[in-house]
Amino acid sequence: MPGEMTQPLWLRGGRLVDPANEIDLPGDLLLVDGEIRAAGKPGEVAAHARALEESGRVARAIDLPEDHIIAPGFVDLHAHLREPGLELRETVMSGARAAARGGFTTICCMPNTQPVIDDRGVLEWVKALAQSAPVRVLPIAAITRGQEGAALTEMHELAESGAVAFSDDGKPVRNGGIMRLALTYALTTGRPVINHCEDPDLVGKGVMHGGPIATRLGLRGWPAAGETVMLARDLELARQTGGRYHAAHLSVAGSVELVRRAKEQGVRVTAEVTPHHLLLTHAWVAAEREGMLGVSAQPGGVSVPSRGVQPSAGSPSRYRYNTAAKVNPPLRTLADTEALIGGLLDGTIDCIATDHAPHSAVEKECCFDEAAFGISGLETALGALMTLVHEYRLPLKRLIHALTVAPARAFGIDAGTLGEGQRADVVVIDPHARWTVDPSQFASQGRNTPLAGIELRGQVKLTICNGQIVFEQERRKTRHEGREG
Repeated sequence: MPGEMTQPLWLRGGRLVDPANEIDLPGDLLLVDGEIRAAGKPGEVAAHARALEESGRVARAIDLPEDHIIAPGFVDLHAHLREPGLELRETVMSGARAAARGGFTTICCMPNTQPVIDDRGVLEWVKALAQSAPVRVLPIAAITRGQEGAALTEMHELAESGAVAFSDDGKPVRNGGIMRLALTYALTTGRPVINHCEDPDLVGKGVMHGGPIATRLGLRGWPAAGETVMLARDLELARQTGGRYHAAHLSVAGSVELVRRAKEQGVRVTAEVTPHHLLLTHAWVAAEREGMLGVSAQPGGVSVPSRGVQPSAGSPSRYRYNTAAKVNPPLRTLADTEALIGGLLDGTIDCIATDHAPHSAVEKECCFDEAAFGISGLETALGALMTLVHEYRLPLKRLIHALTVAPARAFGIDAGTLGEGQRADVVVIDPHARWTVDPSQFASQGRNTPLAGIELRGQVKLTICNGQIVFEQERRKTRHEGREG
């Protein structure tokens, strides 16, 4: 907690980027007892450091290259930590360590555990598990008991116990009457309601985006309407009730337009998008690296097949697929990624969330229909997203805004800013460091990522949570790590 006695830290020489306070300048940062003591021009922060020394305390100085970015610690509104009950996939501790490596200092964990986080006892259990975690873990409680969609949970009791939002994520709230009640009752708790927008009747047994690639692979398609139909219902219910609604992991252009119209009409809605839906397409299921990530530098930009692909059951042997790219909602088209980026640029989409979904190897190394949905994303998020910055598709300040103050505001969390007196949650980024994704080196127990073997540009170098260093990148020079002007 802020106020605890920790060694003061003085970050010197980097570029200070704090969208919450409209700061983007060469600057320093002084952290004292878990709080931001000073943030700004080097001379101003140095004066605070001298005053601290005169009081008998000396800050540890960390000198940074001038191009390194000092930003608020990232906030992830959508992570699956699996504990209790599914510890073979992930634990609160392993997930929190992965978050620290990815620059996230606050993560909100989804309730689809075993047992479900649907009562005070389970929620307190998760909070107890999180007490020793290197980053702050905030639980999201279920909307309905057992995530069965039939009866609401005790929302007031769960909110009083620390639930920051309500969601049956992983299972859509199919009954419109239940969703209307949830939005109404959640109003009195001050918490948002999140729905997994999937119409089961439209999606059926679909496993990837419906289109020519699914047809070629012999896999059942998942139409875009499977998302937009339920999202449209929820937005109308939010309009009628005045409830706070958060749209999770948007994946199609139609969803962006629905949220845009709802915001214009005054509906209380916020929205998130994942790194994989911004950067990857359904072609990755066919082991074709379409888009900005993973294209080889060979003449002509020939795509290089992904690792870990499996032959598609019932399809000709020349067709192959990558179960690491199986995710819910599925990866969509290039046109959808363009619409999602546009929505992030104009503010229709408020924030970026990882939807970190770790799985065991057994759950992914099988035929596509049987493979689990999900991508382990906490440790690759920043590196992947920096592609948008380097390709001039998204300004750096907008990216940091979407990872910090925007998600914090969406859920009313005290995070995402470097304002004086605020929590000392900080990330230091080298925007030019090159590194290759190696899942065997993940802190997460989930090694399921379609980015294995891909070189990314942009890396977290230091993560500080509550004034304490919780991750520091080793300074090892490899053939994959370099500097660019």
